[in-house]
Amino acid sequence: MRLRPDDDIYRAKLLFLGPKGFTLPVHLPYVAYPLFMVVLGVVILGRFMLTGHVDKFPAIEISLSIVLTSLILRQVSPDRPVRAVLRTAATDWRRDRSGVERGGRARAKVLVRETIS
Repeated sequence: MRLRPDDDIYRAKLLFLGPKGFTLPVHLPYVAYPLFMVVLGVVILGRFMLTGHVDKFPAIEISLSIVLTSLILRQVSPDRPVRAVLRTAATDWRRDRSGVERGGRARAKVLVRETIS
């Protein structure tokens, strides 16, 4: 359950509204800027490892980083920081599932007898 803070000052401290005298048209949390740079670096490194070269202006990487950053930040709240979201995603991705679990439902072991004794 997510709780949205009802304190406007607390919420405003988490947002970068722009330089003094010039308010930006978007309200991004402070964590969005370094997170974008890290995601952009990972995407550029991934493309370099796959293709062996990097463009002078990595437009595809920038757009993919914007989308990935927005997907990550949709899960972030004051009660659930970015580290917790990334740790949960990594844990879920690495989780080893056996063939029995993939059935979807838990099956109870019930013994049904054919005759009543």
